[in-house]
Amino acid sequence: MTEHPPLEIAVRESNDVHLLQVRGRLTIGDASKQLIHAFEQVVHSGGRKMVINLEAVPQIDSSGLSSLVRMALQLAQERGALHLVCGAGRVRDALKVTRLLEVIPTFESDSTAIAKFS
Repeated sequence: MTEHPPLEIAVRESNDVHLLQVRGRLTIGDASKQLIHAFEQVVHSGGRKMVINLEAVPQIDSSGLSSLVRMALQLAQERGALHLVCGAGRVRDALKVTRLLEVIPTFESDSTAIAKFS
């Protein structure tokens, strides 16, 4: 089994919107759990508007996609919303094939994703 660098997640807040900058493979195991943990910390602190930037994610699998769906559903239930930032590439292709692009608003930049909350 090939070892991959751990997932890195940087969290910052701008105008009541939390941005999670994700770097690394978002796949089954620790990476998906790590993203869910970061998400839960933001929600626990009161965050309801969230942007997840996937630009530095070279690969996502069904576990990673499932985590995104879980987060979007939880935020919707709590009167919040999840936006994604993802340009062309493998991750966007996975979002398109699974039709998540139709369900979770996806943008080309952080600034556009954040602005859509206004």
